[in-house]
Amino acid sequence: MSIIINETETPASAPLSEEGLARLLSVITESLDEDKAENIVVLDLTGRAGFAERMVIASGLSERQISAMAQHLERRLKEENLARPQIEGDQGSDWVLMDAGDVVVHLFMPESRELYALERMWGGDFEAAAEEITVE
Repeated sequence: MSIIINETETPASAPLSEEGLARLLSVITESLDEDKAENIVVLDLTGRAGFAERMVIASGLSERQISAMAQHLERRLKEENLARPQIEGDQGSDWVLMDAGDVVVHLFMPESRELYALERMWGGDFEAAAEEITVE
């Protein structure tokens, strides 16, 4: 399992406490790891996006695996009373999106993950790109 956390120095302003957010992320990454997800990445969106505090991106080797990962994660989050995620694309797709409130989860086939490049869009290069675009 490889987990990369991209932290920013902006204080969190999420409804969840830091402990609650850490617990939510822990359940998500543990569930994905148990389902053999590949290249699990956690991005800190604090101060970058209004829709979530963190983004989790992971890959699966087949559409069936991605669908199973989404179903297992949904079940775990409900059992832990952490979230009742909204899910898009879980019926045979190469990209599943799960909205768990403060955390959004993207499950991709490797080719789609490379095509959409969310790590580049929302990762560490985000601030550098924003600085280059800023007009004075």
